[in-house]
Amino acid sequence: MNDLMVMTQIAGRRCALPAHDVKSVIELSTITPVPQTPDFIAGITAMRSQALTVIDCRLALGFAEGDWETDDRAAVVAIDGHFYALLIDAIEDITTTTSEPGQVSGGFGPEWSRVAKGMIETAAGPALLINFPALIAGPGDNQAGLHAAA
Repeated sequence: MNDLMVMTQIAGRRCALPAHDVKSVIELSTITPVPQTPDFIAGITAMRSQALTVIDCRLALGFAEGDWETDDRAAVVAIDGHFYALLIDAIEDITTTTSEPGQVSGGFGPEWSRVAKGMIETAAGPALLINFPALIAGPGDNQAGLHAAA
């Protein structure tokens, strides 16, 4: 309890990203597409000469492609030595948790149950705690395509 969280919006839901796992928040300017990768991989970009695989979180969840309104920022995380820029709708705030993760009630659907570690209470209100490896894996078994872009 009292862990720092980066509060975000993904596909219209408030989500919490553990702040100690978020390496940076960046403005996305240029995203270069990578051929033969799954649709949820938007491409690659750079941060201080480091290549980042850009993950479109809505597509990674399995939602249909659409015209998403975003604030052009991404949360940068590292998983197994690879760096990813998570393209999200918005970054709201940094706040602390007031509870341990609990069961996700209300049936958010299979997209969310695959990537949510649980529901947490924060000083900013309730949020889904996101499991990064499950999110960057995409809607199916896409590990081969994912590491090809990394």
